[in-house]
Amino acid sequence: MDINIRYATKKDAGLIADISQQTFYETFAADNTKENMHKFLTEQFTKGRLMMEVGNLENTFLLAHNGGEVAGYIKLREAKQPVNLNNARAIEIARIYAMANMIGKGVGNLLMQKSISIAKEKGKEVIWLGVWEKNIRAIDFYKKWGFEKFGVSDFLLGNDVQCDWLMKKIL
Repeated sequence: MDINIRYATKKDAGLIADISQQTFYETFAADNTKENMHKFLTEQFTKGRLMMEVGNLENTFLLAHNGGEVAGYIKLREAKQPVNLNNARAIEIARIYAMANMIGKGVGNLLMQKSISIAKEKGKEVIWLGVWEKNIRAIDFYKKWGFEKFGVSDFLLGNDVQCDWLMKKIL
C-alpha cells in the first residue's frame, strides 16, 4: 500500500461528490430502507450540493490515494458547533470515509492522523464529530483514537430521524 493524502481543490468537486454518495450508500444502505436512502441521496445529499461544499472557505477536503485510485476522503468543517463544547476552539470531522475495498488497510488511520495534525496547526482545542449510534465499527474506531461521547443530535435520513452520537477529542 502506497497511500498518500493531498488537499482537494475545486477541480475535485465532481469526484468528491461521487465518492461521497458512493461511500455513504455502501456504509448505510444495508441498515436503512431503500426509500429513505433514495430520498436522502436524491434530495438531501445531492451531487450538486456536495460539489458546492468543495471550495467553501469553512470546509477542508483531503483525498487519500493508493497509487492512481481514490482510497478515501475526509471533510473538516470550521462552522457552527454544539453548544456543549462551550465555545472551545474546535473543528469538526464532518465526514471520513474509506472506499469499500480500502477498509482495514490504514486509510482511516492516515486520514485521522492528518486531521488531528491540521487541527493542531490551526490552534484548535477540540476535534469533534457526529456518528450514527448504530455504526459500531466507526464508534470503535473513534474510541481507539481517544474520542469520547459528549452528546447526541438528530440526523434526518430520508424520512427517518436517527440519533447521532457527538464525540470529541481534546487536543
